[in-house]
Amino acid sequence: MNNYFDSMFARKEFLARLIVHSLQTTSGWLELACAAMIMLGTYWLSQKILSVISKYTQQQENIKFPLLHHLFSRLLWPLLMFICTIIAMIIWRDSTGESVLWLQIAAFTARWLLMIRIIMATLHNAIPNNLFNENYERSLSTFLWICFILWLTSLDTFIIHLLKSLALPVGSTSLSLYTVITGSIIVGIAIIIAMWLSRITEQRILKAKKLDVNLRYVLVKIVKSLLVVIAVLIALPMVGINLTILSVFGGALGVGLGLGLQKIASNYVSGFIILADHSVRPGDRLNINNFTGYVTKITARFVVLRSSDGSEALIPNDTFVSNTVINDSYSSKIMSNNLTIKVAYNTNLPQALEILKEAAAKQARVCDDPKPNSFVTGFCDSGINLYVNYWIHDPENGFLSINSAILLEIWNRFKEVGIEFPYPQHEIRILNDAGDPIIYNTIPKPVNNTETRPAYPESLPTALSISPSNYSGQQTHHDQQ
Repeated sequence: MNNYFDSMFARKEFLARLIVHSLQTTSGWLELACAAMIMLGTYWLSQKILSVISKYTQQQENIKFPLLHHLFSRLLWPLLMFICTIIAMIIWRDSTGESVLWLQIAAFTARWLLMIRIIMATLHNAIPNNLFNENYERSLSTFLWICFILWLTSLDTFIIHLLKSLALPVGSTSLSLYTVITGSIIVGIAIIIAMWLSRITEQRILKAKKLDVNLRYVLVKIVKSLLVVIAVLIALPMVGINLTILSVFGGALGVGLGLGLQKIASNYVSGFIILADHSVRPGDRLNINNFTGYVTKITARFVVLRSSDGSEALIPNDTFVSNTVINDSYSSKIMSNNLTIKVAYNTNLPQALEILKEAAAKQARVCDDPKPNSFVTGFCDSGINLYVNYWIHDPENGFLSINSAILLEIWNRFKEVGIEFPYPQHEIRILNDAGDPIIYNTIPKPVNNTETRPAYPESLPTALSISPSNYSGQQTHHDQQ
Protein backbone atom coordinates (compact mmCIF):
# COMPACT_ATOMS: atom_id res chain seq x y z
CA MET A 1 0.00 0.00 0.00
CA ASN A 2 2.86 2.38 0.85
CA ASN A 3 4.57 1.60 -2.45
CA TYR A 4 1.29 2.31 -4.20
CA PHE A 5 1.00 5.81 -2.75
CA ASP A 6 4.73 6.45 -3.15
CA SER A 7 4.44 5.74 -6.84
CA MET A 8 1.44 8.07 -7.04
CA PHE A 9 3.39 10.98 -5.59
CA ALA A 10 6.79 10.26 -7.17
CA ARG A 11 7.77 13.02 -9.56
CA LYS A 12 8.12 12.08 -13.19
CA GLU A 13 11.44 12.18 -14.96
CA PHE A 14 11.54 13.86 -18.37
CA LEU A 15 8.25 15.65 -17.61
CA ALA A 16 8.21 17.64 -20.84
CA ARG A 17 8.43 14.47 -22.95
CA LEU A 18 5.61 12.87 -20.97
CA ILE A 19 3.39 15.93 -21.41
CA VAL A 20 3.93 15.94 -25.16
CA HIS A 21 3.17 12.21 -25.34
CA SER A 22 0.03 12.63 -23.22
CA LEU A 23 -1.33 15.37 -25.48
CA GLN A 24 -1.00 13.01 -28.48
CA THR A 25 -3.41 10.46 -26.99
CA THR A 26 -7.14 10.54 -26.33
CA SER A 27 -6.75 9.26 -22.77
CA GLY A 28 -4.30 12.08 -22.07
CA TRP A 29 -6.84 14.70 -23.11
CA LEU A 30 -9.54 12.98 -21.04
CA GLU A 31 -7.26 12.96 -18.01
CA LEU A 32 -6.44 16.66 -18.54
CA ALA A 33 -10.16 17.46 -18.75
CA CYS A 34 -10.82 15.45 -15.60
CA ALA A 35 -8.07 17.34 -13.71
CA ALA A 36 -9.43 20.70 -14.89
CA MET A 37 -12.98 19.78 -13.87
CA ILE A 38 -11.75 18.73 -10.42
CA MET A 39 -9.95 22.05 -9.93
CA LEU A 40 -12.92 24.16 -11.05
CA GLY A 41 -15.50 22.04 -9.24
CA THR A 42 -13.67 22.03 -5.93
CA TYR A 43 -13.13 25.79 -6.19
CA TRP A 44 -16.87 26.37 -6.74
CA LEU A 45 -17.73 24.03 -3.85
CA SER A 46 -15.27 25.75 -1.50
CA GLN A 47 -16.73 29.16 -2.28
CA LYS A 48 -20.24 27.91 -1.55
CA ILE A 49 -19.14 26.44 1.78
CA LEU A 50 -17.30 29.64 2.75
CA SER A 51 -20.31 31.80 1.89
CA VAL A 52 -22.52 29.72 4.20
CA ILE A 53 -19.93 29.91 6.96
CA SER A 54 -19.51 33.68 6.52
CA LYS A 55 -23.27 34.19 6.93
CA TYR A 56 -23.14 32.20 10.15
CA THR A 57 -20.08 34.03 11.52
CA GLN A 58 -21.58 37.45 10.74
CA GLN A 59 -24.31 36.72 13.26
CA GLN A 60 -21.67 36.28 15.96
CA GLU A 61 -19.85 39.31 17.33
CA ASN A 62 -16.47 37.67 17.97
CA ILE A 63 -14.81 34.59 16.50
CA LYS A 64 -13.34 32.42 19.25
CA PHE A 65 -10.43 31.03 17.22
CA PRO A 66 -9.51 33.56 14.49
CA LEU A 67 -6.37 31.67 13.44
CA LEU A 68 -8.25 28.42 12.84
CA HIS A 69 -10.99 30.30 11.01
CA HIS A 70 -8.39 31.96 8.77
CA LEU A 71 -6.62 28.64 8.13
CA PHE A 72 -9.88 26.91 7.27
CA SER A 73 -10.89 29.59 4.78
CA ARG A 74 -7.46 29.50 3.12
CA LEU A 75 -7.01 25.71 3.06
CA LEU A 76 -10.49 24.55 2.12
CA TRP A 77 -10.04 24.72 -1.67
CA PRO A 78 -6.58 23.04 -1.92
CA LEU A 79 -7.68 20.40 0.60
CA LEU A 80 -10.82 19.53 -1.38
CA MET A 81 -8.81 19.51 -4.60
CA PHE A 82 -6.17 17.23 -3.08
CA ILE A 83 -8.74 14.73 -1.76
CA CYS A 84 -10.76 14.66 -4.98
CA THR A 85 -7.61 14.28 -7.06
CA ILE A 86 -6.43 11.28 -5.03
CA ILE A 87 -9.83 9.63 -5.44
CA ALA A 88 -9.75 10.33 -9.17
CA MET A 89 -6.23 8.89 -9.47
CA ILE A 90 -7.28 5.65 -7.78
CA ILE A 91 -10.39 5.33 -9.97
CA TRP A 92 -8.40 6.12 -13.13
CA ARG A 93 -5.73 3.50 -12.44
CA ASP A 94 -8.21 0.81 -11.49
CA SER A 95 -10.50 1.46 -14.46
CA THR A 96 -7.98 2.07 -17.26
CA GLY A 97 -4.82 0.44 -15.93
CA GLU A 98 -2.78 3.36 -17.30
CA SER A 99 -0.42 5.62 -15.41
CA VAL A 100 -1.63 9.08 -14.48
CA LEU A 101 0.09 12.36 -15.34
CA TRP A 102 -2.28 15.35 -15.24
CA LEU A 103 -4.05 14.13 -12.11
CA GLN A 104 -0.67 13.61 -10.45
CA ILE A 105 0.39 17.15 -11.39
CA ALA A 106 -2.89 18.43 -9.96
CA ALA A 107 -2.23 16.52 -6.73
CA PHE A 108 1.28 18.00 -6.55
CA THR A 109 -0.15 21.48 -7.11
CA ALA A 110 -2.80 21.02 -4.41
CA ARG A 111 -0.24 19.73 -1.93
CA TRP A 112 2.14 22.60 -2.67
CA LEU A 113 -0.69 25.12 -2.41
CA LEU A 114 -1.60 23.69 0.99
CA MET A 115 1.98 24.13 2.16
CA ILE A 116 2.25 27.71 0.84
CA ARG A 117 -1.00 28.82 2.47
CA ILE A 118 -0.04 27.22 5.79
CA ILE A 119 3.28 29.09 5.66
CA MET A 120 1.57 32.39 4.84
CA ALA A 121 -1.00 31.99 7.60
CA THR A 122 1.75 31.16 10.07
CA LEU A 123 3.78 34.20 9.01
CA HIS A 124 0.73 36.48 9.30
CA ASN A 125 0.11 35.25 12.83
CA ALA A 126 3.77 35.30 13.91
CA ILE A 127 4.90 38.59 12.32
CA PRO A 128 3.09 41.91 12.86
CA ASN A 129 1.15 43.24 9.88
CA ASN A 130 3.39 46.29 9.49
CA LEU A 131 6.42 44.01 8.97
CA PHE A 132 4.83 41.41 6.69
CA ASN A 133 2.71 43.17 4.11
CA GLU A 134 1.20 42.05 0.80
CA ASN A 135 4.38 42.76 -1.18
CA TYR A 136 6.43 40.38 0.98
CA GLU A 137 3.67 37.77 0.82
CA ARG A 138 3.49 38.01 -2.98
CA SER A 139 7.27 37.78 -3.34
CA LEU A 140 7.52 34.77 -1.02
CA SER A 141 4.66 33.00 -2.81
CA THR A 142 6.35 33.57 -6.17
CA PHE A 143 9.62 32.15 -4.83
CA LEU A 144 7.88 29.05 -3.48
CA TRP A 145 6.09 28.44 -6.78
CA ILE A 146 9.40 28.73 -8.62
CA CYS A 147 10.84 26.14 -6.25
CA PHE A 148 7.87 23.88 -7.02
CA ILE A 149 8.47 24.17 -10.76
CA LEU A 150 12.17 23.43 -10.31
CA TRP A 151 11.33 20.38 -8.22
CA LEU A 152 8.69 19.18 -10.66
CA THR A 153 11.07 19.46 -13.62
CA SER A 154 14.00 17.88 -11.68
CA LEU A 155 16.12 21.01 -12.15
CA ASP A 156 16.52 21.30 -8.40
CA THR A 157 19.05 18.42 -8.41
CA PHE A 158 21.37 20.28 -10.75
CA ILE A 159 21.09 23.49 -8.73
CA ILE A 160 21.75 21.68 -5.43
CA HIS A 161 24.90 20.05 -6.81
CA LEU A 162 26.11 23.42 -8.05
CA LEU A 163 25.54 25.08 -4.67
CA LYS A 164 27.30 22.25 -2.82
CA SER A 165 30.35 22.64 -5.02
CA LEU A 166 30.78 26.31 -4.00
CA ALA A 167 32.57 26.47 -0.62
CA LEU A 168 33.13 29.50 1.60
CA PRO A 169 36.15 29.42 3.97
CA VAL A 170 35.22 30.35 7.55
CA GLY A 171 38.18 30.18 9.91
CA SER A 172 39.72 26.72 9.84
CA THR A 173 36.64 25.16 8.23
CA SER A 174 34.62 25.78 5.10
CA LEU A 175 30.91 26.01 4.44
CA SER A 176 29.23 25.26 1.15
CA LEU A 177 26.83 27.78 -0.29
CA TYR A 178 24.08 25.18 -0.08
CA THR A 179 24.68 24.81 3.66
CA VAL A 180 24.58 28.57 4.17
CA ILE A 181 21.31 28.92 2.24
CA THR A 182 19.59 25.97 3.89
CA GLY A 183 20.90 27.06 7.26
CA SER A 184 19.53 30.57 6.75
CA ILE A 185 16.14 29.16 5.76
CA ILE A 186 15.97 26.82 8.75
CA VAL A 187 17.16 29.54 11.13
CA GLY A 188 14.55 31.88 9.67
CA ILE A 189 11.83 29.29 10.19
CA ALA A 190 13.03 28.69 13.74
CA ILE A 191 13.03 32.42 14.48
CA ILE A 192 9.52 32.78 13.07
CA ILE A 193 8.32 29.94 15.30
CA ALA A 194 10.07 31.59 18.25
CA MET A 195 8.38 34.91 17.46
CA TRP A 196 5.04 33.14 17.23
CA LEU A 197 5.54 31.54 20.63
CA SER A 198 6.75 34.86 22.05
CA ARG A 199 3.60 36.63 20.85
CA ILE A 200 1.43 33.98 22.51
CA THR A 201 3.49 34.30 25.69
CA GLU A 202 3.35 38.09 25.48
CA GLN A 203 -0.45 38.08 25.33
CA ARG A 204 -0.66 35.84 28.39
CA ILE A 205 1.91 37.83 30.38
CA LEU A 206 0.30 41.20 29.62
CA LYS A 207 -3.05 39.85 30.82
CA ALA A 208 -1.57 39.00 34.23
CA LYS A 209 -3.02 41.90 36.22
CA LYS A 210 -1.31 40.81 39.44
CA LEU A 211 2.11 41.69 38.02
CA ASP A 212 3.40 45.24 37.68
CA VAL A 213 3.09 46.73 34.20
CA ASN A 214 6.84 47.32 33.82
CA LEU A 215 7.60 43.83 35.12
CA ARG A 216 5.31 42.38 32.45
CA TYR A 217 7.19 44.22 29.69
CA VAL A 218 10.56 43.11 31.13
CA LEU A 219 9.41 39.49 31.16
CA VAL A 220 8.13 39.80 27.59
CA LYS A 221 11.49 41.13 26.38
CA ILE A 222 13.43 38.42 28.23
CA VAL A 223 11.21 35.62 26.94
CA LYS A 224 11.42 36.92 23.36
CA SER A 225 15.22 37.19 23.47
CA LEU A 226 15.63 33.72 25.01
CA LEU A 227 13.32 32.09 22.47
CA VAL A 228 15.21 33.63 19.55
CA VAL A 229 18.59 32.54 20.94
CA ILE A 230 17.34 29.01 21.63
CA ALA A 231 15.84 28.80 18.13
CA VAL A 232 19.18 29.74 16.53
CA LEU A 233 21.13 27.29 18.72
CA ILE A 234 18.75 24.47 17.81
CA ALA A 235 18.55 25.27 14.09
CA LEU A 236 22.27 25.52 13.32
CA PRO A 237 23.24 21.95 14.31
CA MET A 238 20.27 20.67 12.27
CA VAL A 239 22.02 21.74 9.06
CA GLY A 240 25.44 20.53 10.15
CA ILE A 241 26.92 23.87 11.22
CA ASN A 242 29.25 23.54 14.21
CA LEU A 243 28.49 26.02 16.97
CA THR A 244 32.20 26.77 17.40
CA ILE A 245 31.97 28.72 14.14
CA LEU A 246 29.83 31.22 16.02
CA SER A 247 32.94 32.33 17.90
CA VAL A 248 34.15 33.98 14.69
CA PHE A 249 30.85 35.77 14.23
CA GLY A 250 30.84 36.61 17.94
CA GLY A 251 34.14 38.42 17.59
CA ALA A 252 32.88 40.32 14.56
CA LEU A 253 29.71 41.20 16.43
CA GLY A 254 31.76 42.53 19.34
CA VAL A 255 33.74 44.79 17.00
CA GLY A 256 30.50 45.93 15.38
CA LEU A 257 28.99 46.78 18.76
CA GLY A 258 32.11 48.73 19.64
CA LEU A 259 32.01 50.75 16.44
CA GLY A 260 28.77 51.11 14.57
CA LEU A 261 26.21 49.22 16.64
CA GLN A 262 26.90 50.80 20.03
CA LYS A 263 23.92 53.13 19.66
CA ILE A 264 21.60 50.20 18.98
CA ALA A 265 23.07 48.26 21.91
CA SER A 266 22.69 51.34 24.12
CA ASN A 267 19.02 51.68 23.20
CA TYR A 268 18.43 47.98 23.84
CA VAL A 269 20.06 48.06 27.29
CA SER A 270 18.35 51.37 28.13
CA GLY A 271 15.00 49.76 27.36
CA PHE A 272 15.59 47.22 30.14
CA ILE A 273 16.81 49.96 32.50
CA ILE A 274 13.77 52.22 32.15
CA LEU A 275 11.48 49.24 32.62
CA ALA A 276 13.36 47.92 35.62
CA ASP A 277 13.54 51.24 37.53
CA HIS A 278 9.89 52.14 36.72
CA SER A 279 10.89 55.59 35.47
CA VAL A 280 8.70 55.24 32.37
CA ARG A 281 5.52 53.18 32.23
CA PRO A 282 2.81 52.68 29.62
CA GLY A 283 0.22 55.41 30.02
CA ASP A 284 2.60 58.00 31.52
CA ARG A 285 2.42 61.59 30.32
CA LEU A 286 5.89 62.73 29.24
CA ASN A 287 7.34 66.00 27.99
CA ILE A 288 10.50 65.60 25.90
CA ASN A 289 11.99 68.30 23.69
CA ASN A 290 8.76 70.34 23.79
CA PHE A 291 6.69 67.32 22.76
CA THR A 292 4.01 66.18 25.18
CA GLY A 293 2.36 62.80 24.81
CA TYR A 294 1.38 59.56 26.47
CA VAL A 295 3.44 56.36 26.38
CA THR A 296 1.59 53.85 24.21
CA LYS A 297 4.35 51.34 23.54
CA ILE A 298 7.83 50.46 24.80
CA THR A 299 9.95 48.52 22.30
CA ALA A 300 13.52 47.26 22.35
CA ARG A 301 14.78 50.42 20.60
CA PHE A 302 12.35 53.28 21.26
CA VAL A 303 9.33 54.51 23.20
CA VAL A 304 6.19 55.64 21.34
CA LEU A 305 4.58 58.90 22.56
CA ARG A 306 1.12 59.83 21.29
CA SER A 307 -0.07 63.42 21.63
CA SER A 308 -3.66 64.60 21.98
CA ASP A 309 -3.89 65.46 18.25
CA GLY A 310 -2.93 61.90 17.24
CA SER A 311 0.68 62.54 16.18
CA GLU A 312 3.26 60.07 17.47
CA ALA A 313 6.93 60.53 18.35
CA LEU A 314 9.49 57.71 18.50
CA ILE A 315 11.95 58.53 21.30
CA PRO A 316 15.14 56.38 21.53
CA ASN A 317 15.47 54.56 24.82
CA ASP A 318 18.84 56.05 25.71
CA THR A 319 17.21 59.51 25.74
CA PHE A 320 15.41 58.56 28.95
CA VAL A 321 18.70 57.55 30.57
CA SER A 322 21.01 60.37 29.46
CA ASN A 323 18.62 63.37 29.25
CA THR A 324 16.13 65.11 31.51
CA VAL A 325 12.57 63.88 31.00
CA ILE A 326 9.50 65.52 32.52
CA ASN A 327 7.13 62.78 33.69
CA ASP A 328 3.81 64.28 34.76
CA SER A 329 2.58 60.87 35.91
CA TYR A 330 5.62 59.61 37.81
CA SER A 331 4.22 59.75 41.36
CA SER A 332 0.54 60.40 40.62
CA LYS A 333 -1.66 60.25 37.57
CA ILE A 334 -3.83 63.26 38.47
CA MET A 335 -2.92 66.62 36.97
CA SER A 336 -3.70 70.24 37.79
CA ASN A 337 -5.28 72.79 35.49
CA ASN A 338 -6.48 76.37 35.91
CA LEU A 339 -8.69 79.02 34.32
CA THR A 340 -8.63 82.83 34.56
CA ILE A 341 -11.89 84.80 34.69
CA LYS A 342 -12.31 88.60 34.69
CA VAL A 343 -15.28 90.24 36.46
CA ALA A 344 -16.46 93.84 36.85
CA TYR A 345 -15.42 96.07 39.77
CA ASN A 346 -18.93 96.09 41.24
CA THR A 347 -18.88 92.28 41.67
CA ASN A 348 -19.44 90.54 44.98
CA LEU A 349 -16.04 88.82 45.05
CA PRO A 350 -16.73 86.19 47.75
CA GLN A 351 -19.83 85.08 45.85
CA ALA A 352 -17.92 84.95 42.54
CA LEU A 353 -15.10 82.91 44.07
CA GLU A 354 -17.58 80.42 45.50
CA ILE A 355 -19.28 80.05 42.11
CA LEU A 356 -15.94 79.27 40.50
CA LYS A 357 -15.25 76.50 43.00
CA GLU A 358 -18.73 75.03 42.64
CA ALA A 359 -18.58 75.09 38.83
CA ALA A 360 -15.33 73.12 38.85
CA ALA A 361 -16.44 70.67 41.57
CA LYS A 362 -19.65 69.91 39.66
CA GLN A 363 -17.74 68.14 36.85
CA ALA A 364 -17.36 64.36 37.14
CA ARG A 365 -13.75 64.34 35.93
CA VAL A 366 -12.60 66.79 38.64
CA CYS A 367 -11.03 65.21 41.73
CA ASP A 368 -12.56 65.65 45.17
CA ASP A 369 -9.15 65.57 46.82
CA PRO A 370 -7.55 68.03 46.40
CA LYS A 371 -10.67 70.14 46.04
CA PRO A 372 -11.00 72.98 43.52
CA ASN A 373 -9.95 76.39 44.79
CA SER A 374 -10.30 79.98 43.57
CA PHE A 375 -8.31 83.17 44.17
CA VAL A 376 -8.18 86.86 43.35
CA THR A 377 -5.04 87.45 41.32
CA GLY A 378 -5.06 91.15 40.39
CA PHE A 379 -6.85 94.41 39.66
CA CYS A 380 -6.71 95.34 35.98
CA ASP A 381 -7.79 98.34 33.93
CA SER A 382 -11.17 96.93 33.03
CA GLY A 383 -11.91 94.48 35.84
CA ILE A 384 -10.69 92.05 38.50
CA ASN A 385 -8.91 88.81 37.57
CA LEU A 386 -10.11 85.63 39.30
CA TYR A 387 -8.30 82.30 39.17
CA VAL A 388 -9.79 78.81 39.64
CA ASN A 389 -7.57 75.73 40.06
CA TYR A 390 -8.70 72.10 39.90
CA TRP A 391 -7.28 68.56 39.50
CA ILE A 392 -8.53 65.87 37.10
CA HIS A 393 -7.96 62.12 37.37
CA ASP A 394 -7.94 61.32 33.63
CA PRO A 395 -5.65 63.82 31.87
CA GLU A 396 -5.25 61.40 28.95
CA ASN A 397 -8.75 62.43 27.82
CA GLY A 398 -7.61 66.02 27.30
CA PHE A 399 -8.43 69.39 28.91
CA LEU A 400 -10.47 71.10 26.19
CA SER A 401 -13.79 69.46 27.05
CA ILE A 402 -13.44 69.95 30.80
CA ASN A 403 -12.46 73.61 30.37
CA SER A 404 -15.45 74.20 28.12
CA ALA A 405 -17.83 72.57 30.61
CA ILE A 406 -16.52 74.65 33.53
CA LEU A 407 -16.66 77.92 31.57
CA LEU A 408 -20.21 77.18 30.45
CA GLU A 409 -21.27 76.51 34.04
CA ILE A 410 -19.62 79.74 35.21
CA TRP A 411 -21.41 81.67 32.46
CA ASN A 412 -24.82 80.32 33.48
CA ARG A 413 -24.25 80.93 37.20
CA PHE A 414 -22.99 84.48 36.67
CA LYS A 415 -26.09 85.26 34.60
CA GLU A 416 -28.31 83.96 37.40
CA VAL A 417 -26.79 86.16 40.11
CA GLY A 418 -26.13 89.20 37.89
CA ILE A 419 -22.34 89.15 37.80
CA GLU A 420 -21.06 90.95 34.73
CA PHE A 421 -18.04 90.36 32.56
CA PRO A 422 -16.40 93.76 32.00
CA TYR A 423 -15.80 95.36 28.63
CA PRO A 424 -12.59 97.32 28.00
CA GLN A 425 -13.31 100.97 28.98
CA HIS A 426 -11.32 104.12 28.08
CA GLU A 427 -12.12 107.63 29.37
CA ILE A 428 -11.53 110.44 26.83
CA ARG A 429 -11.48 114.13 28.01
CA ILE A 430 -11.79 117.00 25.50
CA LEU A 431 -10.40 120.30 26.92
CA ASN A 432 -11.25 123.79 25.48
CA ASP A 433 -9.44 126.23 27.78
CA ALA A 434 -7.95 129.39 26.31
CA GLY A 435 -5.36 129.51 29.06
CA ASP A 436 -3.99 126.18 28.10
CA PRO A 437 -0.58 126.77 26.40
CA ILE A 438 -1.12 124.02 23.85
CA ILE A 439 -4.48 125.37 22.74
CA TYR A 440 -3.22 128.98 22.84
CA ASN A 441 -0.32 128.24 20.51
CA THR A 442 -2.50 126.43 18.05
CA ILE A 443 -4.99 129.34 17.61
CA PRO A 444 -3.97 131.53 14.61
CA LYS A 445 -3.21 135.16 15.45
CA PRO A 446 -5.20 137.95 13.69
CA VAL A 447 -3.53 139.59 10.74
CA ASN A 448 -2.89 143.37 10.87
CA ASN A 449 -5.13 145.01 8.22
CA THR A 450 -2.83 148.05 7.78
CA GLU A 451 0.06 145.86 6.78
CA THR A 452 0.25 144.87 3.18
CA ARG A 453 1.46 141.33 2.58
CA PRO A 454 1.96 139.64 -0.72
CA ALA A 455 -0.35 136.72 -1.36
CA TYR A 456 2.56 134.68 -2.72
CA PRO A 457 6.22 134.51 -1.86
CA GLU A 458 8.49 136.99 -3.54
CA SER A 459 10.58 134.32 -5.22
CA LEU A 460 8.65 131.72 -7.16
CA PRO A 461 9.98 128.66 -8.95
CA THR A 462 10.85 129.20 -12.55
CA ALA A 463 8.32 126.57 -13.54
CA LEU A 464 5.45 128.82 -12.39
CA SER A 465 4.38 131.75 -14.53
CA ILE A 466 2.09 134.36 -12.93
CA SER A 467 0.97 137.43 -14.85
CA PRO A 468 1.27 140.87 -13.17
CA SER A 469 -2.41 141.50 -13.63
CA ASN A 470 -3.33 138.35 -11.77
CA TYR A 471 -0.84 139.07 -9.06
CA SER A 472 -2.01 142.67 -8.52
CA GLY A 473 -5.59 141.52 -8.48
CA GLN A 474 -4.91 138.99 -5.77
CA GLN A 475 -3.00 141.62 -3.74
CA THR A 476 -5.79 144.15 -3.99
CA HIS A 477 -8.31 141.53 -2.92
CA HIS A 478 -6.20 140.71 0.08
CA ASP A 479 -5.85 144.37 1.08
CA GLN A 480 -9.57 144.83 0.86
CA GLN A 481 -10.02 141.96 3.23
